[in-house]
Amino acid sequence: MLHIVNKSPLEKGTLDSCLNHAKAGSTILLIEDAVYAVTKGTTSEAAVKKTMETCTVCALWPDLEARGMQDTVIDGVKQVDYSGFVDLVAENNTVQSWL
Repeated sequence: MLHIVNKSPLEKGTLDSCLNHAKAGSTILLIEDAVYAVTKGTTSEAAVKKTMETCTVCALWPDLEARGMQDTVIDGVKQVDYSGFVDLVAENNTVQSWL
């Protein structure tokens, strides 16, 4: 299952809800302001690392780049471009967008 989150972890509890509901083997794609969650040293870092033990965590590279964050991403987070985003959607039978 693919989970897509677009809200900042500082703005809403959307990311926490997603991380708590994602089952092992799921992929979590962070886009737009949600990419702040994969920055080293943030309050979300521990939760993201814990989730990475059982799930794949990805961040949309153009959103990281637009925020100047491409060099501060937590190790192990997969950075994907728009083509990679499309591939993730095509590879997963179920897609859940967290608003």
